[in-house]
Amino acid sequence: MPSNKPHRTITSVPGVRVGQVESEERTTGVTCLLFDAASPTSVDVRGGASCTYDTASLAPDATFGRRWALFFSGGSVFGLDAARGVRVRVLENGGGHAAFGNPNRVAPVSGATLFDLPTRLGPVPDYLPLGYEAARRASDEPVRLGRFGAGTGATIGKYLGRDHSMPGAVGSAAVRVPRGPWVGVLVVLNSVGAVRDPDSGRWLAGARDRAGRIVPPGIRVRPGRAASAPSRGTTLVAVVTDAALDRRTLQRVAVGAHTGMARAVVPTHTATDGDVVFASCTGNARRSAPEGYPGQLGDTIGSLAAELVVEAIKHGVAATTR
Repeated sequence: MPSNKPHRTITSVPGVRVGQVESEERTTGVTCLLFDAASPTSVDVRGGASCTYDTASLAPDATFGRRWALFFSGGSVFGLDAARGVRVRVLENGGGHAAFGNPNRVAPVSGATLFDLPTRLGPVPDYLPLGYEAARRASDEPVRLGRFGAGTGATIGKYLGRDHSMPGAVGSAAVRVPRGPWVGVLVVLNSVGAVRDPDSGRWLAGARDRAGRIVPPGIRVRPGRAASAPSRGTTLVAVVTDAALDRRTLQRVAVGAHTGMARAVVPTHTATDGDVVFASCTGNARRSAPEGYPGQLGDTIGSLAAELVVEAIKHGVAATTR
C-alpha cells in the first residue's frame, strides 16, 4: 500500500526533480518535472476540455516519445507559453539532443494547463518566465504540497459555482515496490467535482453551503429549466517510475492512474474537465525482473499509480485545510 509519510513525494523516484513557482500576485503558477535524461513518456486524456502541449507525439505508435520535462500550468491556453521557458532552461543545463544529424539540440517537453483565469477582465501573467523559473528551481527535495505552483489558483468543487468552491492543491505520493522499482505521482487538483475518501466515504472537499458544510455533488437542475453555465475544471497527473517500461506499457499505466482519479473525484472526466495523465519512466530506469505473464509489471505499476493518485489527492487537500 502507498505510504502516508509526507516526505514520500514523486521526487523519491530516482531521476526526477520538481520545481514550482507562483505569479507575483500569487493567483496562478507553474509546476515542472525535469528528468535527468530524455525519458519514455505516454499520455491518456479523459477530460472533454483538455488544454495540452505536444501530446500527439506521445501516442504508443509515434516515432519520438521521449521527454526531457513535463509541466503543469495555470492560465488555460496562456499557460502553454510555459513550455518555451522550460525548454530554454533544459538546454541551458546541457539537456536536449541532436535530431537528424543537425548540430542544434532539441529538447522535447510536454504539458497541460488548467483553467484559473480571473473572473474579471484584467492582465494575464506571462507564463514563459514562470516556466523558466519553475524549471530553474527543480530539485529532488520533497514537493511542496498545497497552493503552490500550478495549484496556486486551483479550486475544488465548482458544481454550485466558483464562489462555493474550496481551494485546490498540488499533491504527491510515492512508494517503492518491495525489492523493485519506485512509483511516484504528482497531482494538480482543479476539479469541477468534489473529493471523497474512497475508504471512508467521507467528503474531504467540494462545494460549500452558507454554513461552510460540503454539499455532495448531484443533479440539481429542475425539470424544464436550463442548466447554468458549465464550470471549468481539471485534474492533472504525472506518474513516474524507475522501472524499465516501453511507451505502450506506460500508456496502460496512465489508464490505471485515471481509475484512481475517478475513485477520489466525483464527478470526473466530465465534458468541461481537462483531465490528463502523463506516465514516464526515468532515463536511468532499472532493469525489471522477469514477468509471470506479459504486461504483469505494467499492471502492478498501474494499480499502484491508481492508489497513489488517491493518496496524492488526499495529501494535497489536507495541506490546504489543516
